[in-house]
Amino acid sequence: QVQLMESGGDSVQTGGSLSLSCTASGDTATARRVGWFRQASGIEREAVAAIWTGSFGTHYADSVQGRFTISLNGSRTTVYLQMNNLKVEDTATYYCAADLPPYGRDWYRVEGYDYWGQGTQVTVSS
Repeated sequence: QVQLMESGGDSVQTGGSLSLSCTASGDTATARRVGWFRQASGIEREAVAAIWTGSFGTHYADSVQGRFTISLNGSRTTVYLQMNNLKVEDTATYYCAADLPPYGRDWYRVEGYDYWGQGTQVTVSS
């Protein structure tokens, strides 16, 4: 069992930056994949980025490549999402999720993740 807690959501203007955090508790020893997803009003939840706590390998959605960076702290309990050059279309509730073994095949599939946080709101205005 893993519990996840997101923080760092805020309101910013276009071009601004935010850093989100996802802190895990519970079974943090088992290697896992941690993903960031977002859901805007009336739109399906979509994958943003993911990182493997074992290898530190990362994945990014095309829409955020080059603007967002996902990273992991040394104790492998907190995953960060650094978001730069924010756009209005980045406005959404951001969720982190953890995938424990057996791992889902594709990092971007919502159904591949076992545990979810409550979400943190990011609002970008022009």
